Amino acid sequence: MATLQLRDIRKSFGAFEVIKGIDLEIDDREFVVFVGPSGCGKSTLLRMIAGLEEITGGDLMIDGKRINRVGPADRGLAMVFQSYALYPHMTVRQNMAFALRLARVPKAERDRKVDEAARILQLEPYLERRPKDLSGGQRQRVAIGRAIVRQPKVFLFDEPLSNLDAALRGQMRIELLRLHEELNATMIYVTHDQIEAMTMADKIVVLQAGRVEQVGSPLELYHHPANLFVAGFIGSPRMNLMEAKVVETGPTGTSVALPSGPRIEVPIEGGTTANGDAVTLGIRPEGLRIDPAGPIAGTVALVERLGGLTLLHLTIAGSEPMTVQIEGSDATRTHDQIRLAVDPAACHLFDQAGQALPQHARHPLAA
Repeated sequence: MATLQLRDIRKSFGAFEVIKGIDLEIDDREFVVFVGPSGCGKSTLLRMIAGLEEITGGDLMIDGKRINRVGPADRGLAMVFQSYALYPHMTVRQNMAFALRLARVPKAERDRKVDEAARILQLEPYLERRPKDLSGGQRQRVAIGRAIVRQPKVFLFDEPLSNLDAALRGQMRIELLRLHEELNATMIYVTHDQIEAMTMADKIVVLQAGRVEQVGSPLELYHHPANLFVAGFIGSPRMNLMEAKVVETGPTGTSVALPSGPRIEVPIEGGTTANGDAVTLGIRPEGLRIDPAGPIAGTVALVERLGGLTLLHLTIAGSEPMTVQIEGSDATRTHDQIRLAVDPAACHLFDQAGQALPQHARHPLAA
């Protein structure tokens, strides 16, 4: 398939810079997901790769060749949009074959490519139907089929599942992963849904305000967030983030105190902080457990029962609300007073600039 290199890529609209010097390597056959909040620049970056937006500065390379000035049709890419954009008067077969017909591909070859794409996407029974006779998921598969028949170097997906309901999104995630495996293709996928990013990506690129915050595998970003933004964005439910103050540092870790008084031992390397430093303590919801002898006391404000697990939303004196993930069969109820113990392996510290402090080298989650 193809490799991509982005070297100091920039995009400006007049005096306003929206993409601010992005460097990125995408390997052959990787499934890469651009994720971030609305307005972070992820769709603009994808459109620049596709050739639909002009690159203001930097170099875009495909297989080592600079393609900044190459037109969209000549880049060897295929894009699937959020909108299906199917021709309503055409059948599924005609929709999938349309670009090939424009390129004057012989009919026998068109039919062969469409039949193969229909087999991969399980659309064979629907080839003679029109879009109005299809479900949302089937229409999205047709849109993907139009990309497959072109046999592109790279597939580009711009939030392709956002128009589908929750159950169908889950099914389509599985189908896209199966498609990636069968085509053995390079794919770049844009979403604002971090669950899609976590479940689908080989590599996640977290974007914020036109800049890359962190690049890594889903578990690297989950266990080793580089800063507060990534820590709060990756993970569902999100990481608990609380103001704290360093009270003691030592060779095996750092003790911090929450505003309500409890002290928490965090496996952060000694020498990276000093007593009295203001920090942010991050604790994953699954890193908290109910324990009558635990150091943190709180009141259950809300209980979310999700079947296999339960989420408790607590109010803590002097601190931000906390979320605790526990077993689904737990009997804790709203308004209960409980105490929590903390698993050090689920804790992180961030300095006043929002950057993660390094975990102790002997800690199981240390990089």
